[in-house]
Amino acid sequence: MRAFRVTVAADDEDRATAALWEAGTAGIEVRPAAGGRIELVAYFAEAGLELPAGLLPAGATVERGEAPEVDWVARFRETFKASRAGRFLVAPAWDPPDPSPDVLLVDPGRAFGTGTHETTRLCLRALEDLAGRRRLGRALDLGAGTALLAVAAARLGAAPVVASDLDPEAVAASSTHARLNDVPVRVVRADGGRGFRPRSFDVVLANLMALLLVDRAAEIRSLLAPGGALVLSGLLVDDVPFVREAFAACGTPGTRLDGEWAALVYEGVR
Repeated sequence: MRAFRVTVAADDEDRATAALWEAGTAGIEVRPAAGGRIELVAYFAEAGLELPAGLLPAGATVERGEAPEVDWVARFRETFKASRAGRFLVAPAWDPPDPSPDVLLVDPGRAFGTGTHETTRLCLRALEDLAGRRRLGRALDLGAGTALLAVAAARLGAAPVVASDLDPEAVAASSTHARLNDVPVRVVRADGGRGFRPRSFDVVLANLMALLLVDRAAEIRSLLAPGGALVLSGLLVDDVPFVREAFAACGTPGTRLDGEWAALVYEGVR
């Protein structure tokens, strides 16, 4: 296992953390550092991994080293508690509350999407609001991670629902969460929107990094059926202008904020 000690300005913690998760970290510890900075100790299963140039915020320093073996799933289970995201209660599968359509059970392993991150909460609330205004119809959770958004879409009446991810661990986690929550979600392994026919979905949920959203903008737009809805998240507030520019063809979005994070919601896309 390889560890990277990444030191950044305190204001860059969220951006650096998102970048490290995107790079495939198995877990991150946050420690105070001198001069108003913080140290992120990120652990990776691949010993020979190198972080891509330009991945981290400007001014970041990186030190490499070996890491002790850590059972991150066990450590996560020690601290994870049930939390609310709109109507939904996101709860640990190993300590479930009374059964309810509003309960989303989570047992994430190493996949992203526990319901605790601001971007996941933003998407869940946006999805709930969309369901209050329209029939969700055919839904796609793109880059699904644990497929928590796909599970929520199914609970809100979407059908059929597809959860797609390229990472084999995420695909396995998506299948696990469909079973845990007893919802009909089709799980597929795919690279973004490639492999899906254009105009196949009435709702597309894309909780990805801003740079990936911009890079795949045309591909993501092509998945929407006429009049469809698109929920984009995974972006910081500072990223909103250039993501909006990339998706200008979708119209003017509603913007949702949670701390430093944002989501863009498009409806009636043509």
